[in-house]
Amino acid sequence: MFQYFMRKTIIGVMGPPGGEASKIDEQNAYQLGELIAENNWVLLTGGGKEGVMGAANKGAKAKGGLTVGILSNDDPNRCSEYVDIPIITNMQSGRNYMNVLSCDVVIACGMNPGTASEVALAIKPNKQIILLNDMEESKTFFKKLSPSQIHLVSSPKEAIELTKKFLEK
Repeated sequence: MFQYFMRKTIIGVMGPPGGEASKIDEQNAYQLGELIAENNWVLLTGGGKEGVMGAANKGAKAKGGLTVGILSNDDPNRCSEYVDIPIITNMQSGRNYMNVLSCDVVIACGMNPGTASEVALAIKPNKQIILLNDMEESKTFFKKLSPSQIHLVSSPKEAIELTKKFLEK
């Protein structure tokens, strides 16, 4: 007998790697990971060991969540130990498009050039994008670029509440 199972919701957390992420970005990412797992969603990141990616994956695993990492390189040893499903691409920044296309909602936690590219790439396929960072210039730029898709929040809890609203639609 065939049973139909609904596809799991995938929430992307994009952000700077180790050395570029601030401590606040990492704290927010860890909490986002926890909250994503608590909602029984799948966390998708770039799979890195440190920075926003590492913190989000660690937070999700602390709450028993399922994690996917789409790596930019071809070295599985550079993948976070908190990633359940590593996807090795060796596509460098090209994997950023895969990241955003695979998500139901994109949350940008912090900002750097790679994160900015993921936000920009998420606009074209009409993804809902949540910005959680303290860089006013990026908030102004992206909000002006796509007012209906870019949403500004000041906490991980606020990001998750907004994510729930998007998923209800």
